[in-house]
Amino acid sequence: MITQIYEIQTPGEVEPLGEIGVDHIGSVILSEKDWRLPIIRETVRAIQGIGKKSSLIPLYNDPATVFRTLDYYRPDIVHFCEMLTFEMDGKALCQRLISLQQEVRSRYPELMIMRSIPIGRPGEHMAIPTIALAELFQPVSDLFLTDTVLSAGAALTSQPVNGFVGITGQTCRWQTARELAEYAQIPVILAGGLSPENVYDGVQAVNPVGVDSCTCTNRADDQGRPIRFAKDLERVRRFVMEAQRAAYDMADGFDAGQTSMNNG
Repeated sequence: MITQIYEIQTPGEVEPLGEIGVDHIGSVILSEKDWRLPIIRETVRAIQGIGKKSSLIPLYNDPATVFRTLDYYRPDIVHFCEMLTFEMDGKALCQRLISLQQEVRSRYPELMIMRSIPIGRPGEHMAIPTIALAELFQPVSDLFLTDTVLSAGAALTSQPVNGFVGITGQTCRWQTARELAEYAQIPVILAGGLSPENVYDGVQAVNPVGVDSCTCTNRADDQGRPIRFAKDLERVRRFVMEAQRAAYDMADGFDAGQTSMNNG
């Protein structure tokens, strides 16, 4: 069970996460204008220095800037998380992003490409073509990551980061996430509102290859609101423990079922 934690922006945060057992440690470049940040490059090197995988989200998709970014940081994984739809200009955006990922794969064959696939919240009825989007992006991706998209009924609303999916702190529809995990021929990491309190149930419901947390493993302010870029190490520790416990219990249940079938 892969465990992945975002948003880690300084080298000093890295070693404690490695000691907890986090596998993928993610950082975010917030601005195309300010894409060159030495402290985040030091963070990427610190992650790789302890034998973990560095994942990097650029919150932009201009090809030239993306290539400069990858040349500068040299992460293990580049994570693209645009809000994907087939509405209005969505199909054209998808084609541009597929071309971008093809070019990234050609230029950086050692680099893994992670693509976020948007999924609605439980009980909402917005028709998001999850499997159709996965079918489009699977040939140019190495990993999928589910994430929660906000909507009001059948219409999209503003996302926390305009044009991108993620950091809602709310769970996605796990049934749809499971359908994606069963369909995909590449690994699927479950994300979207995962916390120490619900990751066990999420793993049991979806059976993903890995789990990801950002907002729900952050420290909280005095009103209980998560603070961006401020991890709560105890919550991260519990998150990792619960994810591994869920994976162990599922494997144990599978082994018990196989033994029963063989004995029968």
